[in-house]
Amino acid sequence: MPRSVSPDLQRKISEAKILLVGAGGIGCEVLKNLALMGFRHVDAIDLDTIDVSNLNRQFLFNKSNVGQSKAKVAIDIARSDYASAPGQVDYNYMHKSIMLSEFDVDFFKHYSFVINALDNRAARSHVNRMCLAAEIPLLESGTAGYIGQSKLIKNGLTACYECD
Repeated sequence: MPRSVSPDLQRKISEAKILLVGAGGIGCEVLKNLALMGFRHVDAIDLDTIDVSNLNRQFLFNKSNVGQSKAKVAIDIARSDYASAPGQVDYNYMHKSIMLSEFDVDFFKHYSFVINALDNRAARSHVNRMCLAAEIPLLESGTAGYIGQSKLIKNGLTACYECD
C-alpha cells in the first residue's frame, strides 16, 4: 500500500518549477517520473534530435520520432501519457543548447530546481556554475560511457560538480 503524501508536500510539488537539461536516456526516465509524481511545471531543454540508435535506451521515443527534437517529443509524451492531469500541466520544451548566452543566471533563477541528465561534461559544468550563481539546487546526473552517477548540489551545503 503506498504511503500518503502530506498536503504541504503535494502543494510544493505542484508549485515547483523544474528545469530538466537533457531529454535522452536519463532525461526520459526523469521526465516520466516527474510527471507521475505530480510536478506541474517542467521545462526540458536538449539540442539533439532522435536517432535510430537512441531507440534501444530512450523509451519515450519510437521509430516514427526519428529526426525530431528529443525535448519536444519527450515533453509531448510526458504530458499526454504520464501526467495525472494532462490539461493542468505547464510542460514546455526548448530545442537549443543550454550553453547559449540566453541561458544565463537570470534564466536559472526562474526555477525551483534543476536536473541535469547529460553526457556532455562542458554542459554539465556550465549548468553547475549557473545553478551555483543563481543559488538553485541541482540534481546532477549523467553518464560517461557506461558509468552513471547522480548527486545533489546545493550552494553552501554540498560540493559542486567541479569540486569533486
